[in-house]
Amino acid sequence: MLNAKPLPSYLAKRYHGWKATTYKENEAWYHRLSDEGQHPRAMIISCCDSRVHVTSIFGADQGEFFIHRNIANLVPPHKPDGQQHGTSAAIEFAVTALKVAHVIVIGHSSCGGAKGCLDMCAGDAPELEEKTSFLGRWLDILRPGYERIKDLPTPERGRAIEKQAVLVSLENLMTFPFVESEVKSGRLSLHGLWHDIGEGLVENYLPDVGEFRAV
Repeated sequence: MLNAKPLPSYLAKRYHGWKATTYKENEAWYHRLSDEGQHPRAMIISCCDSRVHVTSIFGADQGEFFIHRNIANLVPPHKPDGQQHGTSAAIEFAVTALKVAHVIVIGHSSCGGAKGCLDMCAGDAPELEEKTSFLGRWLDILRPGYERIKDLPTPERGRAIEKQAVLVSLENLMTFPFVESEVKSGRLSLHGLWHDIGEGLVENYLPDVGEFRAV
């Protein structure tokens, strides 16, 4: 691969610092993780946004979370059409092979993906409407959420579409037969969270009241 270049020096220095400190102090634990494989209790589906750091938020160590990240933390509907579906594959592996007990979808404030969907559906981002836009076709998953909030006052739509990204994903998770069966058996539970980056707040969706409320 002729276009690949060496790791930037600042990242190489950070790696050597980690290897000499964190790794060295926990070397036996890393060997155990390597030898025994992973046994995470939860899968977390979060946004690609660099400001969303779920391991920091929940104080997690290596091996604790199976994490999948994508634009706007979206789960597509179950659709075994022979195409490549990275998110669906990750969910299948987590539920059927790793046997996680929890699948957690976490959205967040100032989400660029959610805003992109809002703009696209409102006709303000024609570039995303193009069939050739990978981003636009991915954000189509969130269109049902837009339909629910499109009549809200404009200032309220941003946060509302971010939370709809979580709810649409939870709904789509239940279209996967292996998720539905595990949920109905009680072996798997689904959770929806929304994180305010600036305030450090995490809200949990409570279906009995139909609202997100602070954890």
